[in-house]
Amino acid sequence: MADTLIVLPTYNEIDNLEIIVGRIRQAVPQADILIVDDSSPDGTGELAKTLSLGDPGITVLHRLTKDGLGGAYRAGFALASERGYSYVVEIDADGSHDPGSLPEMIALAKAGADLVIGSRWVPGGEVRNWPWLRQLISRSGNVYSRAVLGSKIRDLTSGFRVIRTSTLNSTRLASISSQGYCFQVELAWRLEQAGAIVAEHPIVFVERTLGRSKMHSGIVLEALWRVTLWGIAQKIPRRE
Repeated sequence: MADTLIVLPTYNEIDNLEIIVGRIRQAVPQADILIVDDSSPDGTGELAKTLSLGDPGITVLHRLTKDGLGGAYRAGFALASERGYSYVVEIDADGSHDPGSLPEMIALAKAGADLVIGSRWVPGGEVRNWPWLRQLISRSGNVYSRAVLGSKIRDLTSGFRVIRTSTLNSTRLASISSQGYCFQVELAWRLEQAGAIVAEHPIVFVERTLGRSKMHSGIVLEALWRVTLWGIAQKIPRRE
């Protein structure tokens, strides 16, 4: 049995799904893949089912409603735990994360890291084809989050990660209610707070060329609001 489960959340990614699955298969052929589709109206779920019929290492989880990135990953984490996988991977379905980085990232996890983040903002990391405003929002958001939360992680918002399943099992995932951009911040920060060993591996992030981005201003505002509240809560003395 494979020791790594790659969780691939999808919503309207019919143009990208088969491509990213093929790239994952080339990079880490021994890993299993879980496609979590939120009832995509464009047929992504049906394509996922077709891909699974030709590959016993692919499982599809069809969710009845569009329930957000955080919910998709929590469902994937639960399945990874139930089936005894040692490591679980987060990766976007739009092709912006290069699966070619996975062998090195998984090796870092097997060497002792609890959380390995594919980082754009460490030496060697790079972003391609992003407009300057998008880069500014990402960089500023990470700087603000690190400062407010007291985190040492350079790329808190990265959605490309390898996580030790036993570390997730010891974390109160049910208490993480954030979605999207903010889910990644909260999960990494909670793991860091709990004493997880965190490693950041430089990656080249390439903006999607097919399909539409799910990022919007509401996700960014949610992140700023929640991060600010968490930072304030940290400074309030607890009653004994």
